[in-house]
Amino acid sequence: MLLGIAGSPGAGKSTLAAALVDALGPEVAVLVPLDGFHLDDRVLDVLGRRGRKGAPDTFDAAGYVSLLRRIRDRHDDVVYAPVFLREREQAVAGALPVRAEVPLVVTEGNYLLTDGPFAAVRPLLDEVWFLDVDPALRRQRLVSRHVAHGRPAEQAERWVASSDDANALLIEATRDRADLVVRLEP
Repeated sequence: MLLGIAGSPGAGKSTLAAALVDALGPEVAVLVPLDGFHLDDRVLDVLGRRGRKGAPDTFDAAGYVSLLRRIRDRHDDVVYAPVFLREREQAVAGALPVRAEVPLVVTEGNYLLTDGPFAAVRPLLDEVWFLDVDPALRRQRLVSRHVAHGRPAEQAERWVASSDDANALLIEATRDRADLVVRLEP
């Protein structure tokens, strides 16, 4: 089974997904985050998109869809997925083994319910939960995250107000496509 956890940046997707997988244990569940499909900063520089990192077109959507298809098909004993190292802002290929015998794959990301390059994702997932959180709390979490990873507070606030909030508008418009909306209270 493939379970998707969607929501805006800072909604708590990674936290919830990791807690769920940890509670179930490695024989039952594995976490495959969309963030492993961030395009490398050098590629984003060439494409002129680095200032919008996190927008839909700054990911390898086709690669993510391909990985989900391989996982769903279960033709391979193990499929290796990339991971994203937030402290380095870099994806690392082949770092996460997804074994065919693990019955639940949890994937989390911003764009699981969107159209465009990610439209093929939703049909591959058995169920999708959408995390809904107070926008002020979401923004506070994001600013803190950016500061913790080296951005000055003022720059972090500008990034959240421009890039993260723009992405959140797109993502929040897809909540009605989810099987379950989970409201997280502060």
